[in-house]
Parts: sequence; C-alpha cells; structure tokens
Amino acid sequence: KVMQATGGSKADGTVDLSFNYGLFEKPEVDWQSALMTARQRCAAWGYKNAESFGGQKNNCQAYNGYGNCIDMLVTVTYQCIN
Repeated sequence: KVMQATGGSKADGTVDLSFNYGLFEKPEVDWQSALMTARQRCAAWGYKNAESFGGQKNNCQAYNGYGNCIDMLVTVTYQCIN
C-alpha cells in the first residue's frame, strides 16, 4: 500500500498519511515511500526532515451485515523536524 497525505498542520509541523484496506486484505505498506512523502510535505513548509510519531490510528469506514469492518482507514502522523 502506498500512503497518501490526508491532513496535518504546518503550524504544528505534522503530516497525516493514510491508506485503506478491506476485510480480507493483509496490507503491506511501503514505509519508505511514506517517509519520503512526509519529508516532501515538510520540506514544502520549510522543515528539513520528518519522522514517524510511532503508532497508528485505525478507523473503520464501513461495516458489513455481520458487523465486520470491510473498509479500514489507517492513519500515521509524522512530525516535521529541523
């Protein structure tokens, strides 16, 4: 999975990157690409680098009739650093 920038704050120096996956998927995330995306966003704001806070937020976007999550949104926040 390739993560996409989905939010963040220039003032706080944070970048949110997210990806979706389905019920039967076992996502393999391209973490190096995610870090490069975060670094590019931070650089556009005048920062020199970015690093992951560690951890992630999982938010179910849709459930099936059995109550199983069929569309999970995963968000990781990166901190812009100098």
